[in-house]
Amino acid sequence: MDEPIYKILADAAYEAAKSEGRFLGTSDDLRDGFIHFSAGHQVAETLAKHYAGQEDLVLLAIDPNRLGEALKWEESRGGDLFPHLYAPLDLDAIVAEAPLDLDDDNRHILPEGIA
Repeated sequence: MDEPIYKILADAAYEAAKSEGRFLGTSDDLRDGFIHFSAGHQVAETLAKHYAGQEDLVLLAIDPNRLGEALKWEESRGGDLFPHLYAPLDLDAIVAEAPLDLDDDNRHILPEGIA
């Protein structure tokens, strides 16, 4: 798979992960037993559903080829397949990061190229 997958994180959680050298997951990830990601076409809906109006977020682009067999594509919202990582996220798999600012309507502005 050549397309990146994405993780939305609070700036503070990303900073903590950088100091630890890896990301173990949010409270939701830890509860569910895997780290939740979105494919490019799923990011906008994930933001609207789980992060509406939240400030201080970062969008991380992850190379799925660096995650190995711990990455599974599983059915979730609306029957769509979502990427789930059953291991800590090695920060070396991050290929890009972008802040998620809000527009005048309090919606997140996605980086160019994210559907």
